[in-house]
Amino acid sequence: MPIPPLPEQLVRTARFTHGVPAHLAITSDGRTVLFLRSRAGDDPLTCLGALDLDSGTERLLADPVTLRRQRSTGVGAYAMSRRGDLVAFVLAGELWAVRVTGGPPWRLPTPGPVSDPRPDPTGHRIAYVNGGALRLMSADGMADRAIAEPDAPDVEFGTAVHTAATAPNGPLGHWWSPGGTQLLIARTDSSRVRPWPALDSEAPGRRFAAVGTPNADVTLWIAGDNGLVAQARWDREGFEYVVGAGWDEHGPYVVVQSRDQRTVRLLSIDPGDGRTTVLHEQRDDRWVHLVPGIPVRTGSGALLAHADLHGTRRLTVDGVPVTPTGLQLRSVLGVDGDEVLFAASESAEPTEAHVYSYGRTAGVLRLSSGPAVHSGLCRAGTLVEVERGADRPDGRIRVRRSGRPTVTISSYAEQPVLDVHPLGLVLGPRELRARLHLPSWFRAGSGQLPVLADPYGGAAVQRVTAELDWRVLVSQWFAEHGFAVLGADGRGTPGRGPEWEREVHGDLFGAAVEDQVTAVREAGRLHPELDLGRVGVRGWSFGGSLAVAAVLRRPDVFHAAVAGAGVTDQRLYNAHWRERSLGHPDRFPERYEACSLVRDAPRLLRPLLLMHGLDDRNVPPLNTVRLSDALREAGRPHEVFLMPGVGHQPIGSPVTGRLMSRQIRFLQRHLGGQGVVPLSPRGAEG
Repeated sequence: MPIPPLPEQLVRTARFTHGVPAHLAITSDGRTVLFLRSRAGDDPLTCLGALDLDSGTERLLADPVTLRRQRSTGVGAYAMSRRGDLVAFVLAGELWAVRVTGGPPWRLPTPGPVSDPRPDPTGHRIAYVNGGALRLMSADGMADRAIAEPDAPDVEFGTAVHTAATAPNGPLGHWWSPGGTQLLIARTDSSRVRPWPALDSEAPGRRFAAVGTPNADVTLWIAGDNGLVAQARWDREGFEYVVGAGWDEHGPYVVVQSRDQRTVRLLSIDPGDGRTTVLHEQRDDRWVHLVPGIPVRTGSGALLAHADLHGTRRLTVDGVPVTPTGLQLRSVLGVDGDEVLFAASESAEPTEAHVYSYGRTAGVLRLSSGPAVHSGLCRAGTLVEVERGADRPDGRIRVRRSGRPTVTISSYAEQPVLDVHPLGLVLGPRELRARLHLPSWFRAGSGQLPVLADPYGGAAVQRVTAELDWRVLVSQWFAEHGFAVLGADGRGTPGRGPEWEREVHGDLFGAAVEDQVTAVREAGRLHPELDLGRVGVRGWSFGGSLAVAAVLRRPDVFHAAVAGAGVTDQRLYNAHWRERSLGHPDRFPERYEACSLVRDAPRLLRPLLLMHGLDDRNVPPLNTVRLSDALREAGRPHEVFLMPGVGHQPIGSPVTGRLMSRQIRFLQRHLGGQGVVPLSPRGAEG
């Protein structure tokens, strides 16, 4: 039977993101929900829409076609005034504004392309970033001026990349005071940051704070209408990472982290002279985990943070744990006065995440139900719940408001061309959560299938969840070509608690490879249709590193590997991410040596396909090139597939079909598997 054309659909739908409501926000009165969404599942042009809860109807606030910007990708970043109804947004690099209450959008003149526009709380003015400067103009487009301009070539205002660790919607770099009279602004000086480790064919220019090298120098400043007023002062040598900041009703604040990531402090900032005071400190012998949405203060000033206690990540209020043991905090989704909305998973079922609320009177209440990955947001008594289950990749969005019927926000996403019915497994003594995909045409007793381990295995992504995302569909597509595809989350992955996550401290691959071995063997024991004499492993990013480590260190279990965009020399990666688990290389050089896949290249005994996009801005392609060079020097045959113009995640780009087909051909050549198989049991053998 023919294999459904999933690669083409992944490109057409941008991995099932077109037509899906995203970037949700609630107005200050709780009566309207804003969102970005394109008109169809194959339409890349995002529009700014609004759901009016009083009427239950949707309307367009900004349409790129109507605004004659259809050659753009649509509405990008947008932000709303805290108390008013003004929305500022970016379209085709231009600054636009619109009123939630009605009326057409209007374009605001700027000196050049803009990013991160933010209206003041009253809706009278808009701050935005342009050319490294933070600029300010009135909502009618008048009085445009720079209030903070770069004073050196490598300086920019209004950006602070590491704030993404605690900001649920991405990095932020400037924050309005509640009264709209002042701003807290980040200044980033990248002059100390070394050049990107480029290939000979790459043009220099980008910078990269690699392991063991200097980071950018990030400072915070109080600014008024006439420019910078005061610099926030703290021990920047001891705490060089700015991982969060803001300005609430109690004043401006910053969250800073030490280079070794074992200490995190929340500091209040005096807006008059920039003096800081420690409000809260967290320490851990390995690393302090950064939870999205905290630390933050409630309306009454109570401090929300977290504590890792007895194997559970717990929400704390003024230092007191308020969530029970066994409920793993994932993120704080919002604070509405003194009511807290957060996402968490029960230890007994880490594949699900649910939405909870906490208040001093009611305590902890679970608000979501059903096997899914739930998230949401709240404001002014309105709750938006996002449910992503196993039946559709776009999920469902429901809006609840007291005294009103529940309203949904429509999704126009395409339905997948592939049916997915994986088997959920719990494997081995560590109860590894796993998902087994078999070909739809396969019948029990008709023979054995080669096995394809398909993990991620790192700290950034939990693969085995109750959610149907595009990665699940890709696993099923590989299964349809004649493989039993096994995804398993081992130690180091999120969702199982702090001790589980920190099992990889000092050693990225030991526990991770061991858990994949356990998963393959235990799945084979439970399912005799899995042929453990023909086992491959594939992965991307950390999964690519894990695939290489698995085939190098356990060739008795893994007989071929496909590895994409993996870090092979741990010094050739982002300092903040890699030093968290391995420490600084000057202090722990033995850890980096032990985790070097380049050093282990002579151990290769099995077929290996290496892949990398040459425009990867996350993992330098030099990682793949260096491993390939070491393999050639050791006389170890392998294949390399380099993709010019392709970034870190090629699935969804025009190269998708070629990339997936290349992997299938390699795996079928070395493990077996079939592309088109009759439905008869006899035809499925092999």
